[in-house]
Amino acid sequence: MSSRTRLKPGGTTRIQREKRRAIFDAALDIFSEAGLRGATLDQIATRAGLSKPNVVYYFDSKEAIYRDLLEALLGIWIDPLRQIRAEGDPVAEIIAYVHRKLAMSQEMPRESRLFATEMIQNAPRISDVLQGDLKALVDEKAALIEGWVRDGRIAPVDARHLIFSIWATTQHYADFDVQVRGVLGPEREGQRFAEADAFLTTLYTRMLTP
Repeated sequence: MSSRTRLKPGGTTRIQREKRRAIFDAALDIFSEAGLRGATLDQIATRAGLSKPNVVYYFDSKEAIYRDLLEALLGIWIDPLRQIRAEGDPVAEIIAYVHRKLAMSQEMPRESRLFATEMIQNAPRISDVLQGDLKALVDEKAALIEGWVRDGRIAPVDARHLIFSIWATTQHYADFDVQVRGVLGPEREGQRFAEADAFLTTLYTRMLTP
């Protein structure tokens, strides 16, 4: 058996898959709140409604859960950038990417905070992906954006810093959710993402329109 996980998804029973999902969901809660260092297998087991030996049956350490969780989520996290289409209207394609990233912050705040924590710790577990698959995808989309700039279809912009800016302005609403809610106050609780969407749409549309 792997030193990372006791079981792999392929060939497992329905009950085993359900328990793995329960462990992942519980671990996502704990890791996004306490980080890897602050989390314990006991906490994860309690949150998952399982015994600690039951969790250890599937994963031999909290590090194994953390690594597998990151790997499982990484493709989901990168996919919105992959969806930018060369054949689409440039401004509309970039604004649609902003919408997708903001929606992920609204719908997947725990996942966003998990990645933010990993980045703060210098990404020791996924640095190879950042320098490999993610860099290759950013290079590909940056080349597309640079082509749109050369053709005069969008205003001049540094493509990579544009992508970084979109990450920062959208993920902020998940990673700094407490700060956002504290500053906006309870009276705007239900509309902060709609307001953010409208603001970011205006911001990037004005920036990018030739």
